Amino acid sequence: MTAPQRTTGRYEEVFIQSRRSQAFIPNPLPPAPPIEWHPELSERRDEANQALGRLDGIIRILPEKQLFLYQYVRKEAVLSSQIEGTQSSLKDLLMYELHAAPGAPIDDVREVSNYVAALDHGLQRIQSGSLPLSLRLLGEMHAILLRDSCGADRAPGEFRRNQVFIGSSNPPSIRFVPAPPHRIIECLDPLEKFLHDDPVRTPVLLKAALTHVQLETIHPYMDGNGRIGRLLITLLLCSEGTLSEPLLYLSLYFKQNRSEYYDRLQAVRTEGDWEGWLDFFFRGLRDTAQSAVATAEAVLDLFRRDRERLQTLGRAAGSALRVHELLQRRPIMSLPGIAENLELSWTAVDNAVRELSRLAIVREITGQKRNRLYAYDAYLDMLAEGTEPLD
Repeated sequence: MTAPQRTTGRYEEVFIQSRRSQAFIPNPLPPAPPIEWHPELSERRDEANQALGRLDGIIRILPEKQLFLYQYVRKEAVLSSQIEGTQSSLKDLLMYELHAAPGAPIDDVREVSNYVAALDHGLQRIQSGSLPLSLRLLGEMHAILLRDSCGADRAPGEFRRNQVFIGSSNPPSIRFVPAPPHRIIECLDPLEKFLHDDPVRTPVLLKAALTHVQLETIHPYMDGNGRIGRLLITLLLCSEGTLSEPLLYLSLYFKQNRSEYYDRLQAVRTEGDWEGWLDFFFRGLRDTAQSAVATAEAVLDLFRRDRERLQTLGRAAGSALRVHELLQRRPIMSLPGIAENLELSWTAVDNAVRELSRLAIVREITGQKRNRLYAYDAYLDMLAEGTEPLD
């Protein structure tokens, strides 16, 4: 069914490198005319809701959900930052957090680490009730996102004061020109109201889909707009109770479908095709939620099988099981780090890691005689799926 024709904004003349161009100023949400819920689109929405419900059910019964969440948040940080051009892997980030030398440029890894800190800050502020999801909170997160990295000179926590554009500076290659800086507040004020169900109460999945496009279109910051826009989706799902924990992220889906993602965003602006965007977004929610459920189940099964193998070791089982439990929280560790965390002797740790290595549960990853690191390989592989740096 053909989507209704809409005008989703207006244009204002701006100058880019002394050349005339047309900047796009989006209309406030919700879309007018309203979304046309044809049967296929309604089915996509219902599938997404059902998949999210199953995911939240899994989250609530995870015996050690914080262990899984710790790693999953880091996977999202890597993926979301890769979309922006960083070359950091999940292993790089975990090694950076151990103060080991990563295989990626240090600025890239620091940028990913900042993403983790920004997400943690936003969730803590919402869950504690100290600040609702708002422009102020997004600004606080943006400041953390760009601190002490290659984005530190890009006005962290502040709205941009310059005209920006997407694409090459050669006019035929400019794909999109966001609103002029003096129109940003004019665009953001109604967006914040919409987040708070003004002028109409909006179901959370629809709200997440619409506000993501709107924030990307306004492009309020000099840098980090994409990462803040993707964080907004997860924050909305958690703040409105759709998910009890932040275990769903669309960055892998957007990464795997980059061309369609950008095309769908642009089609909203140029053709008013909100229905096409919603179909794409709901498919992403469904597929990502189903994948997260499958990963959680596979991880729990891996932990169980490895635990059963270690329980057959006799006297050595006690220390080996404790090391195994620690590696569930931190899948890359050094021998001194294990000894310090578990308050075990060097001999006990060394013997335990030898047994874990013999059973191929852990693998030494440096190839060095000193400062060796051990990785819980199978667990890391499950978490790292899809996080290979972009070409």
